[in-house]
Amino acid sequence: MKDTLKKLLEKTIKYLAGRMIKKYQPGIIAVTGSVGKTSTKEAIYAALIKSRTVRASGGNFNNELGMPLTILGDWKKIEGKFFWIKVIFSSLIKLIFKVKYPEALILEYAAAKPGDMKYLLDIARPTVSVVTAIGDIPVHVEFFSGPEAIAREKAKIVEVLPTTSFAILNFDDQAVLDMKQRTRAHVITYGFGDGAEIQITNFENRMDGNKPAGISFKLNYGGSFVPIRLDNCFGKAQAYAAAAATAVGIIYGVNIVKIAEALLEYESPERRGKLIEGIKYTYILDDSYNASPLSMHAAIETVKSLKAARKIAVLGDMLEIGKYTVEAHETIGELAGKVFDILITVGGRAKFIAETAGKSGIAKKNIYSFDTADDAKLKVQELIKKGDLILIKASHAMELDKVVEEIKA
Repeated sequence: MKDTLKKLLEKTIKYLAGRMIKKYQPGIIAVTGSVGKTSTKEAIYAALIKSRTVRASGGNFNNELGMPLTILGDWKKIEGKFFWIKVIFSSLIKLIFKVKYPEALILEYAAAKPGDMKYLLDIARPTVSVVTAIGDIPVHVEFFSGPEAIAREKAKIVEVLPTTSFAILNFDDQAVLDMKQRTRAHVITYGFGDGAEIQITNFENRMDGNKPAGISFKLNYGGSFVPIRLDNCFGKAQAYAAAAATAVGIIYGVNIVKIAEALLEYESPERRGKLIEGIKYTYILDDSYNASPLSMHAAIETVKSLKAARKIAVLGDMLEIGKYTVEAHETIGELAGKVFDILITVGGRAKFIAETAGKSGIAKKNIYSFDTADDAKLKVQELIKKGDLILIKASHAMELDKVVEEIKA
């Protein structure tokens, strides 16, 4: 009965969302990739909001219910007993009467299993498609035949574009860059590599005394450059998000200098590489929302580039990577062993991180392994000292946000 009602709700919401797009005909800015979707979506919103009327999907609204929900209204979370009745009623009002509607919608398109992308594209065909990164071992790969199959699924977002549209592709991710062969649309590339149309240069993580302050870099486009400064944002992933947002802003006719000014308002989404103050005068790089091999590697590289009295990692399982599980966790352990002074792992898979880190540089007496976040959080609190920088990262189901809550100031 419950499944039947859910399917009925999905069909109803999908139909209403399709009618809404047909009536108001907004531009659809679609964002997909295995990592960085939410940060890129928020950066695009920051780049456009001062010059266009736009709406971005709230939270993690990127699936068969969340994505159409954004089309139907400015809903930020699902709550209340009669929430869906309210959504349907308000949607009917907007379809019957003419109301103010955004010029453009910024939507995340998730593909956790084969067929997901087609379902979402049937609801909303994009006018601009942004692909962030896929990596060698993408998240959700256990539900596909391999990384190439995930790339093909994600590529549907550029295959549907007409010749008058734009595909914005990560120049530094080969699987993404190869998508330029699969679209008729005009392609704009972004990244650090020579040859990217919007190239990131002079990147650095900034410090304010002993406190990490943010990042700065330059964006080179069309023979000119503009400096970008992002406060309380860390790592190259945030620079990628800003570069993709700049590409979208240019397409929408926003001056690149205005885009740089608008990006000053951008903030990292919660639990996605956000710096917060911890107890005992420590700093926490809270990246606890999710993890894949690519994003885990990027987070560790970010910590490596920052200054701290000691560097501590709380790393948990990376889920949904199937046959790559052991190899991926061992690779992260090898990298972590060269960066951190203390390592705490959470989950059965993360023990492979601990084992390899012990062979790669961290003294075994400074490595601790626990089954759950509840088991680990008090030990983390005990271990940290003034001046420490603590990275906390794992797949969402590992609940490492509990560790963050335990040690935040």
